[in-house]
Amino acid sequence: MPYKRILLKLSGEALMGNRQYGIDPDRLADYAKEIKSAVDKGIEVAIVIGGGNIFRGIAGASKGMDRVQGDHMGMLATVINGLALQSACEDHGIQTRLQSAIKINEVAEPFIRRKAMRHLEKGRVVIFGGGTGNPYFTTDSAAVLRAIEIEADVILKGTRVDGIYSADPEKNRDATKFDFISFDDVLRKGLKVMDTTAFTLSQENELPIIVFDMNKPGNLLKVVSGENIGTKVNL
Repeated sequence: MPYKRILLKLSGEALMGNRQYGIDPDRLADYAKEIKSAVDKGIEVAIVIGGGNIFRGIAGASKGMDRVQGDHMGMLATVINGLALQSACEDHGIQTRLQSAIKINEVAEPFIRRKAMRHLEKGRVVIFGGGTGNPYFTTDSAAVLRAIEIEADVILKGTRVDGIYSADPEKNRDATKFDFISFDDVLRKGLKVMDTTAFTLSQENELPIIVFDMNKPGNLLKVVSGENIGTKVNL
């Protein structure tokens, strides 16, 4: 396998399935099966999940809510999603630990880098909730930060599209897909992969990003096996 340790980034909206909000148990089960396929191959898997299916701090701020307060609510939403994903993974026989950047000792371990790495070495999936623990930082930034801290080989960003395109493929039928693209080209072309803070942090630490369709069964295993799935962003 080309990757020994991966950081999987999932959006909160992905957990909604076909619902308007909240969590779809069927989608959770599908993701747990995908994660198990990677774990069974000996891949060490860490996960960061967003909270947009429950609450977005920036959306609350746009309607007059205090931004810091809203971001804290968003961080708690990621912990809720983390608990849901943990339960689904354990239902499929995957040993899982949830660590939170915000101390909620009754439901999650506090984030401790060495402890997280030890869990991964023992074959446990580690879910990082609570974002970075700070307002004004997205879960994209949390994903890159945690990936660097745990010395992951790659960030896998699971989305509903099969890679990075020259334009929005859902709006522009002439959009072309990139199989490989450099960090510099992403910035030069103004393509949206992650928010600027997260993307720059990944570039500075030479950490590749693969954007792929997480909703297609078998794709995660194909990516970690080195197949040309999605779009790889590298130096």
